[in-house]
Amino acid sequence: MASVVMQFDLVLDFKRVKGRCATNSLKMAAHSWIGLLLMLLVVPWASAAVSEKDVLVLTIENLSKTIMDNPFIVVEFYAPWCGHCKKLAPEYAKAATELKSHDPPIVLAKLDVNSEENKPLASEYGIKGFPTIKIFKKGGGIVSDYKGPRDAAGIIAHLKQLVGPPSVEITSAKEAEELVNKSQLTVVGLFKSLEDKEYLDFMTVADELRTDYQFAHTLDSSFVPDKGVVLVAPAVRLYKCFDEGFNDAQDLSVKGLKKFLEEKSVPLVTEMNKDPTSQAFLSKFFNTVATKAYLLLDLKADTAESYRTIYGDLAKAFQPKGLKFLIADSKENDNAVKFFGIKDGGLPALVVQDKDNNRKYVVHNIEASDMPGWLQDFQDGKIEAYVKSDEIPVKNDEPVKVVVRKSLNQMVLDSGKNVLLEFYAPWCGHCKKLAPTLDALAADFKDDSDVVIAKMDATANDVPSDLFDVKGFPTLYFRTATGENIRYDGNRSKADLSKFIKKHRTTALETAGSTGEGGDAKDEL
Repeated sequence: MASVVMQFDLVLDFKRVKGRCATNSLKMAAHSWIGLLLMLLVVPWASAAVSEKDVLVLTIENLSKTIMDNPFIVVEFYAPWCGHCKKLAPEYAKAATELKSHDPPIVLAKLDVNSEENKPLASEYGIKGFPTIKIFKKGGGIVSDYKGPRDAAGIIAHLKQLVGPPSVEITSAKEAEELVNKSQLTVVGLFKSLEDKEYLDFMTVADELRTDYQFAHTLDSSFVPDKGVVLVAPAVRLYKCFDEGFNDAQDLSVKGLKKFLEEKSVPLVTEMNKDPTSQAFLSKFFNTVATKAYLLLDLKADTAESYRTIYGDLAKAFQPKGLKFLIADSKENDNAVKFFGIKDGGLPALVVQDKDNNRKYVVHNIEASDMPGWLQDFQDGKIEAYVKSDEIPVKNDEPVKVVVRKSLNQMVLDSGKNVLLEFYAPWCGHCKKLAPTLDALAADFKDDSDVVIAKMDATANDVPSDLFDVKGFPTLYFRTATGENIRYDGNRSKADLSKFIKKHRTTALETAGSTGEGGDAKDEL
């Protein structure tokens, strides 16, 4: 997955996410918020042993060459400790054995990205969680995420489909209707000839995006469902199970078609719910870099329909201005309510998150009729950004000091002290494991007035993204007395942390001595 603008600071514990473990450093942040949709039952992973002899084992040394040597290869990026990887292993092995005899052979491989030598590949290939399965085609020229089933039979069927033609040829009007009706997103191309550039560009896009859409084509316009608007070749139409039902592309080039599909394949208002068929739309919504509006309310309330209607009209009016819209049932998405800092009794709430600075704008207890005015005020720059923060604790006398967003400036940024600050989540197992170490570290420095060991709950307090890059828990930063932010990525033992603090600590006098108090340093006469 390509990197995306941070959507949320909320990070999900891998034990609460079905089918995916967080990376060893818990770097699977819910920036894309899809983890909320996946918070289902934990699936047990005990399985009978199966030989993995037909799964190709890769490392950083041979990955690139292997990809180059195979026109179609599937690679599982895994970690040995990951329970979901263990559950997948026997199914993946069975599929590998079956598919090696396919014509052409389909190669299944695996790579332990948790091993020290392979760790650089995690950032190179955007590995945010385990297992991540990627498909490499044409020597690595086309890379896509595997989005199919996780059982052997499902893997086999899905991959056989992917190595076949990227687009099926429609041979009758009935066949076309069946294709359109069975898929949420079907792309149909109508062409004059299979040698035309429009057709070749269409097939290029189909090959690259076949995991996201059903592609079909024909030379006979009578086979294409017209939906009241007759197509004239060359043309490409996207049929979808929402909003207006279909859209016709204006630009049939590769670039134009990809842009058209990206824009038109997401509902005008995306709904966050636990329906598995919504996952693809949620993924597209959160992976799109845009300013986004979120309406949180009880969708079973008597007034919900009036909110839906007005919100839908707002989406039509504001989407051309760059806003994307999502609606979420507050009863089913409690994490979303907590993330935005919506207090009890604050619903319905309307939230906008700005793509440029990640700031949030929130209005509580909004009436449906007030939404258009508030959104226009946001557009006109009249709404102040909302900052989520716990209250400053009355007592803060533990060895590790508690920092909240309201006290961040005073206790860290402008303190003139050397502060080791942990960004944590209350549910994070790695954070709980680190806690005794930080307590002991704080005890060692208790008599040093220039050093502070502190922690901040990053799920309850907004983290300034321009100062701290928090993509997982725990994340440690060292703020020196002279105002330098240093990220700590070393061993989390007390000895190593202590050594790091002693090496990088400074004094506020260093800045004063070099620049003078309040201006440039000057010699006195």
